Amino acid sequence: MRVHRFSLTLLLALGCIFPICAAQEISVAAAADLQFAMEDIAGRFQKETGRMVKPIYGSSGNFYQQIQNGAPFDVFFSANLEYPKKLEATGLTEPGSYYEYAKGKLVVWVPSDSKLDLVSGLKALLDPSIKKIAIANPQHAPYGQAAVAAMQQERIYDRLKDKFVLGENISQTASFVVSGAADAGIVALSLALSPNMKSKGRYVEVPAGEYPPIEQACVILSSSKNKAGAREFLSFVKTAAIREALRSYGFDVPAEAAK
Repeated sequence: MRVHRFSLTLLLALGCIFPICAAQEISVAAAADLQFAMEDIAGRFQKETGRMVKPIYGSSGNFYQQIQNGAPFDVFFSANLEYPKKLEATGLTEPGSYYEYAKGKLVVWVPSDSKLDLVSGLKALLDPSIKKIAIANPQHAPYGQAAVAAMQQERIYDRLKDKFVLGENISQTASFVVSGAADAGIVALSLALSPNMKSKGRYVEVPAGEYPPIEQACVILSSSKNKAGAREFLSFVKTAAIREALRSYGFDVPAEAAK
């Protein structure tokens, strides 16, 4: 009887440890511009709550397609409003979970050893020394769409489009410039400020008025297996401390959480 009770206790203990740990993990599909900010936010959340966040980074458009096809994410942080709104309209999100968390910013970035003068901003890319320009693929990456819009606004798009090296997402785009696969890149400020890039190059911000706002939103997915954890994480993201953290990573964040 004692052996039986000990075995039962052990099984119950193991049953509590493993499933609960699995249930506590929150799977987050995050736009690539959030890579460094999200690691910080996830670390803070785990320290405060004991719950683990598992971020996966990529382009918002690709995530949108994957979610439509049943990808098992709990929360989706998009680099634009369009994809979360479309998911909401088709009933694939938890009612009331839509939240606009930040606006992204575009910069022109070059390696430290580049001789390019960035004073003229985007027009600096017309310099004959620039043979390859990295941008995110505008077919599915909001930052790529914003980059194209900015170049069109400056009426230089047609003169530069044959030089483009397309990244699948803004993180890969940035890596092209860091690695030397491109001479310059139009990337997210949040990545230009990251440890991977901050000491390796120079940048100039693209005026916000030259491209549509890169308004970013997140949603909890209706298919989530961990809605309680997802709601707790979303509430955490709305706190003043996390809004301030996002600002420090180069995002424009409202003083108060958007409704």
